[in-house]
Amino acid sequence: MTYLFQILNGIGLGMLYFLLAVGLSIIFGLLQFVNFAHGAFYMLGAYLAYTMVERGLSFWLALPLAFLAVGALAALTEAVLLRRIYAQAHTFHILATVGLALAVQEIVIIVWGPIGANLAPPDSLSGVVILGDFIYPEYRLFVIALTALLAGGLWWLLEGTRLGAIVRAGSEAPETMALLGYDTRRINTAVFGLGAGLAGLAGALAAPIRGVDPFMSVEALSVAFVVVVVGGMGSYAGALAAGLAVGIAQSLMATLWPEGARLMIYLGMAAVIVTMPRGLFGRA
Repeated sequence: MTYLFQILNGIGLGMLYFLLAVGLSIIFGLLQFVNFAHGAFYMLGAYLAYTMVERGLSFWLALPLAFLAVGALAALTEAVLLRRIYAQAHTFHILATVGLALAVQEIVIIVWGPIGANLAPPDSLSGVVILGDFIYPEYRLFVIALTALLAGGLWWLLEGTRLGAIVRAGSEAPETMALLGYDTRRINTAVFGLGAGLAGLAGALAAPIRGVDPFMSVEALSVAFVVVVVGGMGSYAGALAAGLAVGIAQSLMATLWPEGARLMIYLGMAAVIVTMPRGLFGRA
């Protein structure tokens, strides 16, 4: 039962990793832009959900509002600041987004303080599911179900709609898209906002599980890059497979070898880089 519990925990954790990493992967696939501020958007989503619930708003409203608010803020940041450095070398991308992440972290400390806080799950999901000797929290099952639905919906959006075709074409032939009359700058802004919004939603969903603190962005960013590297840059299927693999591995290792749980993730990433430099499903 212990291992079943940990596997379910790993699936839920992995799906949150997927939501966090798929936005980073989509942004890189379209813009070829390395966004080291992605973890900051995850943190903002968590803090916004926490604040809205603490001020009396329903958790069910806080989730979509956190997604929309973080997505809108990210889109504004892209339009005002980041699009000016796309043509620069990746070192400029790293410097600009690391600086942005540090600025967001300091703003969070100023507004919410340096001490973390806990967010309780909604009352309707505060119980447990009991199946014989197996007991599992309802909220974690909700996270698994919701993120699975979101994964299916996002796949349909990217693969089965005209909007998804435009995004894919924009990543492969931006000059052709511009010649056809599409405003590639608006597409870039929308995709950047979508990717960051998904990170914010992942943070909002994770808040009742791990709480919120001003340094959660660093942890989130490191895991997101592990998932993207293992799955393959720009790959949707890779982000899903790698997110689940990393989540389950981390959860099981927390039982077998707690001190080395995170170490094994990075060792696994190193092994993938050595044997499959493009990742599991990477194209480049």
